[in-house]
Amino acid sequence: MRILAIDSSGMVASVALWEDELILAEFSMNYKKTHSQTLLPMLEDVREKIDLDMTTIDAIAVAAGPGSFTGLRIGSATAKGLGFALDKPIIPVPTVDGLAYNLYGTDKVVCPIMDARRSQTYTGLYTFVRNEEKGIYDMIVICEQCAVYMDDILDRCNKLGKEVIFLGDGVPVFQDAIREKLTVPFSFAPAHMNRQRAATVASLGARMYELGKVESAAEHAPEYLRLSQAERERLEQKEQPEQKE
Repeated sequence: MRILAIDSSGMVASVALWEDELILAEFSMNYKKTHSQTLLPMLEDVREKIDLDMTTIDAIAVAAGPGSFTGLRIGSATAKGLGFALDKPIIPVPTVDGLAYNLYGTDKVVCPIMDARRSQTYTGLYTFVRNEEKGIYDMIVICEQCAVYMDDILDRCNKLGKEVIFLGDGVPVFQDAIREKLTVPFSFAPAHMNRQRAATVASLGARMYELGKVESAAEHAPEYLRLSQAERERLEQKEQPEQKE
């Protein structure tokens, strides 16, 4: 089984190919270039380097949101285009779930935090439980991915009373708040684990595929979790009372 994975939900642009529990190729870039400039060339480079016949893939996994509105649109449009052209299903991997899966097997509570601006974060809470029958760890969702104020998720971490490990691009933004307000032990994931990776999207996507969590290219749409700034501004303008002349 082959899964092509794409993640452009944040600053990182990443493409990977998963085949039968192996990552055959991965290309990730965390640099100040737009995903529209990098994603397709990266995909083409991976295809050429491993002589990939695109018709042999079984599904396309994509980080489906939340995240950067522009990045999500580019990733989803790329996945949809491939899905239509190749007649392959899409596996919509929740972005925050994918981030948490970077820390597969840890005994700590995993708290991915992405900077959502306006003092908010895209986040969730996860833990891993050993599945003795299958010989793997199952990821348990304690708190589904959501857009909340940082204080809210820190309160939930404190109430759990367990050690927490943080990762994501929100760590540099909210690190001071974490140090100030968290009452349980905590740590931060190292550099090779603390950002989005297409290889992780592919690995989690494979688990989702086994459970039938797929959709067609026509059905796929990114999950933003909240309105864009332009949409918020339009609503605010509508809510303002009309001025009489």
